Amino acid sequence: MPAGRDLSGRWRAAPADDDLRRRYQAADFDDSGWLELDVPGHWQRHPALSNSAGSLLYRRGFEAPPPDQATRSWLVFDGVFYQSDVWLDGSYLGDTEGYFFPHAFEITEQLATRSEHQLATEVSCAPQDDKRRKRNLTGVFQHWDTLDDSANPGGIWRPVRIEHSGPVRILHDRVICTDADAHRATVAFRLVLHTAEERSVTVQTTVASVEHSQLLTLAAGDNHLEWTVAVPDPSLWWPHALGDQPLHDATVRVELDDGSTSDERHRRIGLRSVQMDNWIMAVNGERLFLKGTNQGPTSFWLAEAGADAHRQDLQLARDAGLDLVRVHAHVGRRELYDLADEMGMLLWQDMPLQWGYHRSVRPQAMRQAREAVDLLGHHPSIAMWCGHNEPMAISIDAEGLADPRSRAKIVARAAMDQELPSYNRSILDRSIARTLRRSDGSRPVIPHSGVFPHLPKLDGTDTHLYFGWYLGEERQLPAFCAAVPRLVRFVSEFGSQSVPADADFMDHDAWPNLDWDHLAEHHSLQKVFFDRYVPPRDFATLEGWADATRQYQATLIRHHVETLRRLKYHPTGGFTQFCFADSVPAVTWSVLSVERRPKEAYQALAAACRPVIVVAQRPPEHLHAREPIEWDVHVVSDLRVPLLGVQVTARLVAEHAEQRFGWDGDVGADECVRIGRISTTAPTVGGPLRLVLELHGTDANGDKISAENDYETMVVSGHHEHRRTAR
Repeated sequence: MPAGRDLSGRWRAAPADDDLRRRYQAADFDDSGWLELDVPGHWQRHPALSNSAGSLLYRRGFEAPPPDQATRSWLVFDGVFYQSDVWLDGSYLGDTEGYFFPHAFEITEQLATRSEHQLATEVSCAPQDDKRRKRNLTGVFQHWDTLDDSANPGGIWRPVRIEHSGPVRILHDRVICTDADAHRATVAFRLVLHTAEERSVTVQTTVASVEHSQLLTLAAGDNHLEWTVAVPDPSLWWPHALGDQPLHDATVRVELDDGSTSDERHRRIGLRSVQMDNWIMAVNGERLFLKGTNQGPTSFWLAEAGADAHRQDLQLARDAGLDLVRVHAHVGRRELYDLADEMGMLLWQDMPLQWGYHRSVRPQAMRQAREAVDLLGHHPSIAMWCGHNEPMAISIDAEGLADPRSRAKIVARAAMDQELPSYNRSILDRSIARTLRRSDGSRPVIPHSGVFPHLPKLDGTDTHLYFGWYLGEERQLPAFCAAVPRLVRFVSEFGSQSVPADADFMDHDAWPNLDWDHLAEHHSLQKVFFDRYVPPRDFATLEGWADATRQYQATLIRHHVETLRRLKYHPTGGFTQFCFADSVPAVTWSVLSVERRPKEAYQALAAACRPVIVVAQRPPEHLHAREPIEWDVHVVSDLRVPLLGVQVTARLVAEHAEQRFGWDGDVGADECVRIGRISTTAPTVGGPLRLVLELHGTDANGDKISAENDYETMVVSGHHEHRRTAR
């Protein structure tokens, strides 16, 4: 077969109007006065189109010698944001919808008739004006409270190329490891083969050095094939906390009667099994408490986020002790999945749906669910699928949050969509989940995220708990966990906003009279909640306030994680804090700025996610003199081996006095144990009181283990007013 052709590079482009739409696809159309635009790319990155919402007309000329008669040719768009109509040499090829998967058109006849060609494409990514009834399945890119709503991701964001095949083309391929243990792994293959006429072919499969071959007679048109290959004594893929990450080549080749290759596909696959029972995940039969984070696009401009940026994010997550990254309401670049496979990071993969959608999107959503499995199903790092994030038909914007009446309406609408049947939750999400399960039975599938238990089954899914931001006080989480443990089986969102230290988009000289409306609209800042928890009016400088927001965020994340880890498996199976790194310059819930500068919350997250931690029941904000103290102390270990001869000491340090407590014993592998209780009374003299915990021991392998932690409270004499501490 002849070599393919990459059509990336400089294209001509112009904003669409009715006159140009009628003429621009003609091969002899004069586009010399049009803009030059990079493909791959996003049109708003061009200075002349920085405020354009599309549609945009693209043109590109190219030469291609006519292929021989046994060759079929295909025009492939790897990624178009979000819809397009495609013309070649004045002939209409078809349309595309869906940004994250490739679209292909056969162009055999067009290439056979001439050697000079003109490709013309209209690309649109229409603004979603009615946020409660969106039609574009673009997830966070067109509706999220951490991104600038005025930005538009439209464009041809991945390469465009010409591919060639023989008379039999692989239209779709799917490779999934359906089960695996130390003795055997099963890999399932699914192909859709197209041939113009009936013919015999041999389909050869190789995976982990195991070969499989079958002779088939294909009918004219589409042929759907499914089969499995058994791999004996496989080298299993593990998350980084549990083992190594061997990867294997999986190849499918379609051979003709003369032995020539008509078409082939290559995947890299890891052999492993994943199960989840009541939100407790097991990989290859080994349960794993999931410590994770939510991550939006590495960059809002997906075309510009390369492998190095994704590697940095995954390494920072791994360095923080995390096992899981939730790909939040979008599908990322392919480098993300390749690197997660190599680095042993598990991924919770969302479909690109967030909040409310129009009733017309259901067929397209089901189609895109199948495409997602075809595109990504071979990646061992993907541990689960989720159909829809927060399927409430709400519109969250700065103006709505600032106005108490609008805010109340948003809350009421969200509560109604949680409890009453709705199109999004009851119909759309069930259809997506059913499609995902039929396409991939090897992974857990949840229809939606952030849905509380509701009638008639009172089931619900994971929980989004924003104590200390949208809800109450950050200290209320432990009481909530005790009151309704079902709602903390898996907490997939929690956190608070903070101002990054490198927030150059904020006018320091204008403090305190910042342009709060602009910061809300373009940089995600939610002042109404800052006014409640870290009021700007309390600080003389922007720097002082920004530092306080980061300290508050660090405190919240630390204690939320410690609380959830103390509930390990009883009932909590894990968490994903919200969120990891910014996609644009912004004030968000992230622990890393857009420049990947760590906030204090990143260090707090890393400390709380160490493999072994010693934690106490959190002291209240204040104690009265001589007040009784009864605080439990726990040791949490994620190690796969027991801890032996563990010694834990606790020091209760006041200004002029100190009390000591100590315990020793063993801690089982992958367990949380209450190792002791501090029983005493508060000092008689007011002032700060500090609790210092230290752990020392060895694990079953003989490696030394140590951990430390500390808490602060304030002892008050009588009933004096007190201020909240930050610890």
